Amino acid sequence: MTISASDVIPLSSARANFSDLAEEVKGGAEKLITKNGEAYIAIIDAKRLDYYHRLERERIHLLLIDEASKGLDDVVAGRTKDAKATLKAIKKRRTVA
Repeated sequence: MTISASDVIPLSSARANFSDLAEEVKGGAEKLITKNGEAYIAIIDAKRLDYYHRLERERIHLLLIDEASKGLDDVVAGRTKDAKATLKAIKKRRTVA
């Protein structure tokens, strides 16, 4: 959803008209509140916020699946190291540094 100029509102105006803004947001609008001429906060419907959070969780899960898939490809291709030896080398580097 794009934000139009009418959706950008100074904080002082938002305070004075909060109920009206809330009704517009509940109707599907998103409002960008400014303070001193700069973006400050956004007002969106709670259901839409939940939807955005679900999308973000799904994106994170897809990234994890992609990383796991790459790891499995490494195992199949033989690009592995012994875990104990690797941890020992890391610990040794930490004590030297």
